Amino acid sequence: MKASSCHFVLSGESDYKHLAKVFPDLLGLFLKETGQMPEDEEVLHMFIELNVSDLERNLKPEGYNRKGRMRMIFPMDRKEFYIRSTSKPTEVARVGERISEVLSAAGIEHEVEHDTVNGVR
Repeated sequence: MKASSCHFVLSGESDYKHLAKVFPDLLGLFLKETGQMPEDEEVLHMFIELNVSDLERNLKPEGYNRKGRMRMIFPMDRKEFYIRSTSKPTEVARVGERISEVLSAAGIEHEVEHDTVNGVR
């Protein structure tokens, strides 16, 4: 499947705070799978700490919105996060499947949507 974005819409009782425990794994997986892992391990820990701090307070975190092949974005208008690629649409679906597996294993209810904006294709 080719998609330029893969959205993980939190559903049921799931909320941002439920992502706090799995976020280090999610971000690590995302950065590793997309070849964007920072060389300096302290930079990775900084990204994790900033995001987990917000998630623990049930707030929308920053995500990973840096220049690169792919971004992990938490929009303002929906209880979701998504990954977006500007270069390799086939990679989005593969990485999205892996992220969905981590969310499911953690018991986080979610729906996966591809190439949507606010739930609209």
